[in-house]
Amino acid sequence: MWRARRAAVACEVCQSLVKHSSGIKRNVPLQKLHLVSRSIYHSHHPALTLQRPQLRTSFQQFSSLTNLSLHKLKLSPIKYGYQPHRNFWPARLAARLLKLRYIILGSAVGGGYTAKKTFDEWKDMIPDLSDYKWIVPDFIWEIDEYIDLEKIRKALPSSEDLANLAPDLDKITESLSLLKDFFTAGSPGETAFRATDHGSEGDKHYRKVSDKEKIDQLQEELLHTQLKYQRILERLEKENKELRKLVLQKDDKGIHHRKLKKSLIDMYSEVLDVLSDYDASYNTQDHLPRVVVVGDQSAGKTSVLEMIAQARIFPRGSGEMMTRSPVKVTLSEGPHHVALFKDSSREFDLTKEEDLAALRHEIELRMRKNVKEGCTVSPETISLNVKGPGLQRMVLVDLPGVINTVTSGMAPDTKETIFSISKAYMQNPNAIILCIQDGSVDAERSIVTDLVSQMDPHGRRTIFVLTKVDLAEKNVASPSRIQQIIEGKLFPMKALGYFAVVTGKGNSSESIEAIREYEEEFFQNSKLLKTSMLKAHQVTTRNLSLAVSDCFWKMVRESVEQQADSFKATRFNLETEWKNNYPRLRELDRNELFEKAKNEILDEVISLSQVTPKHWEEILQQSLWERVSTHVIENIYLPAAQTMNSGTFNTTVDIKLKQWTDKQLPNKAVEVAWETLQEEFSRFMTEPKGKEHDDIFDKLKEAVKEESIKRHKWNDFAEDSLRVIQHNALEDRSISDKQQWDAAIYFMEEALQGRLKDTENAIENMIGPDWKKRWMYWKNRTQEQCVHNETKNELEKMLKVNDEHPAYLASDEITTVRKNLESRGVEVDPSLIKDTWHQVYRRHFLKTALNHCNLCRRGFYYYQRHFIDSELECNDVVLFWRIQRMLAITANTLRQQLTNTEVRRLEKNVKEVLEDFADDAEKKVKLLTGKRVQLAEDLKKVREIQEKLDAFIEALHQEK
Repeated sequence: MWRARRAAVACEVCQSLVKHSSGIKRNVPLQKLHLVSRSIYHSHHPALTLQRPQLRTSFQQFSSLTNLSLHKLKLSPIKYGYQPHRNFWPARLAARLLKLRYIILGSAVGGGYTAKKTFDEWKDMIPDLSDYKWIVPDFIWEIDEYIDLEKIRKALPSSEDLANLAPDLDKITESLSLLKDFFTAGSPGETAFRATDHGSEGDKHYRKVSDKEKIDQLQEELLHTQLKYQRILERLEKENKELRKLVLQKDDKGIHHRKLKKSLIDMYSEVLDVLSDYDASYNTQDHLPRVVVVGDQSAGKTSVLEMIAQARIFPRGSGEMMTRSPVKVTLSEGPHHVALFKDSSREFDLTKEEDLAALRHEIELRMRKNVKEGCTVSPETISLNVKGPGLQRMVLVDLPGVINTVTSGMAPDTKETIFSISKAYMQNPNAIILCIQDGSVDAERSIVTDLVSQMDPHGRRTIFVLTKVDLAEKNVASPSRIQQIIEGKLFPMKALGYFAVVTGKGNSSESIEAIREYEEEFFQNSKLLKTSMLKAHQVTTRNLSLAVSDCFWKMVRESVEQQADSFKATRFNLETEWKNNYPRLRELDRNELFEKAKNEILDEVISLSQVTPKHWEEILQQSLWERVSTHVIENIYLPAAQTMNSGTFNTTVDIKLKQWTDKQLPNKAVEVAWETLQEEFSRFMTEPKGKEHDDIFDKLKEAVKEESIKRHKWNDFAEDSLRVIQHNALEDRSISDKQQWDAAIYFMEEALQGRLKDTENAIENMIGPDWKKRWMYWKNRTQEQCVHNETKNELEKMLKVNDEHPAYLASDEITTVRKNLESRGVEVDPSLIKDTWHQVYRRHFLKTALNHCNLCRRGFYYYQRHFIDSELECNDVVLFWRIQRMLAITANTLRQQLTNTEVRRLEKNVKEVLEDFADDAEKKVKLLTGKRVQLAEDLKKVREIQEKLDAFIEALHQEK
């Protein structure tokens, strides 16, 4: 009987300990009762078979601090099992109440102490996350501003207070040992206890196995916790993104009626653009940070950039080189996800597929435009701004992929050009190098890692990114090789951080959201994370973007003020040099000088319209006669003058004038007008303007003049209308007054005297110097000149005999002349006789025509009578009057066409040329050169850079 009572008490003690040791209010089923209680009082229960109790750890009871119960513990009413003896119940009740005091106090104190001990164990087990503070939002680190953690810590009881509250554990231990001795002294439960003791060795083995499982379970729970936190963080950031979008949209609509300032990253991007224009070769003066994205061709550079920019913005091609020039992408926040170029106002909506396709096409066109003929890549940078809610603020430069072999269709120097472009960007000591390595190919095939190691041997500004990790995990036989790559043990390069990303399934039509979901799903199930080969902060493009942005702004803050001081010193030096060399001149840069030259050129073009009509007609008439005079005299007048009578003369003249007008004259007239316009334009462009003339514009003006004349084309319909006018003018033979008659005679004399002078010069060159020059200037004739002279003398004798000899020599006359010369010992050729005769007869004819012209001065009266009953016929004067009148009418027509049409068209061409030159920076650099121009250009750029740097630094301080 007394043994049964003691067993019942033990059962109650175990039942209470089971209830209150976990700190959880609940009813304990039969399986949770002590094994002895079940063996004595519940032998009929079906679950009586002995089982090893499941090992429980403090970790399973308190997996996190949030699971701790903060309310006061309440006792559940104790339910007893079957009791066969109920005598002396007051005594038993008192004893139990006394025991209940220890149970309650021991459970409360023991539970609190166990909780604190468990918390300390958990705290030691959690790894040091101080290096990953950038993952946690800023409000977590500011939580102490809202909750007084120190006050809560002080309110918790100390270990000494808990020890004072606890009962005498030695006495409790002694009582439990008595109970054990009691049961081991041959009690009915001896077999059960022995069975438990026999299983102690198995329990030790079970604990060893469970420790390994415990570690695996902790790792898996930590991974799930991190992924859960990542999803919560993404959800919060998505909500924040939507809220910021609404705020920015309200600002755009002007609800707050305030002017938005430029974002910090936009200001920084403008500084980089100005620096790029100032120093395109990225020398030591350009040390401001930017993120330079380098990698082997098809390593995934573009995909990583698109994931960071959250849009498929770059051209794509299967195995083909698509990035042919550097692309500077400035990421900033904005209410809408849009992209725009630096030199364009068009916005591309990145949420629309048609705008994305147009943007990719525009980037491809700009790249091909930058690439010069005979080249494959270009160092010229394309500037692109991408704005959107939630984008990380930074400036990235996508470079052409490094290649190992030059394939067909590429320029021979493509490989060296790509290396030089990459080195130029990476040599900047403040450039952050984002080294992209394809994880799906052998590491030994990488080229870019050696290049990065040369530029940054200590890895102080390099971030290594392993792409296509999904393919790497699938194809690589040894997963530890991926770990070696991520940890930087496989490559000779060092880096600030190592990241692994997935850039999609290789489908170019995948959306960014689909790629991100695939990336998260892959890493959630990846063995690389489960086996701790990769850390959670080292995966996903999002973590990469956060790390790069943090590194970028840290480097910006460290270097921007130093660069501002450097440009202040440069500005002072340039201003001093200008004052010493050009004290009286304004500091005009190349663009300002071009605008000044442009205004001068336009003024000079306008001056063409101020030329008087009289001046136009005079120069046109003179130029046209100089062009056609030879044809008129040689092909029209001389053949007609050889005729026997006036009727034949007029008929011959009319026929030849008609042929000339139909075929040659209009074209010659247009050519003369165009050349006259060019000469006048050149005269206005090149003549000095006195003291204000600046010779620095001469080369530009000459280029504008040549290009404008090259583009100008005369109106095609001008010749047709001009032909009709000239034909009508030449058909008129009526001289109205004596003044016109005298003018025609003067015009004829002037023309004939000019021809006679030319003929005299030709004869002198043929026969050599005359006796006067030989005696005075000691000149002698050559043998050939002597022969020509003898032939000339013989031919002159023939003309004296026959004054009206025709223009051509007969065969017998040529023979007679040759024999006469041979009789004097002069051997001549028949062709020499003909050449000499042409000049001799020409001179004879012109002299005769001039004498006849002098006689015709008094012939106007006979002309009015149509030369009836007169031996004087002056039809040649009428011919020259017709020619003179045609020249005057043609000059007047051309002048009207010049002033009304062609000058304006030329002015339009000049404006177009100037606009084209204004857009062509290389042309301006070529045409506006010199130390003065370069010094002013540098001075302006340095001032602009300094102003933008100062504004950026001020905004940077305000953001802090």
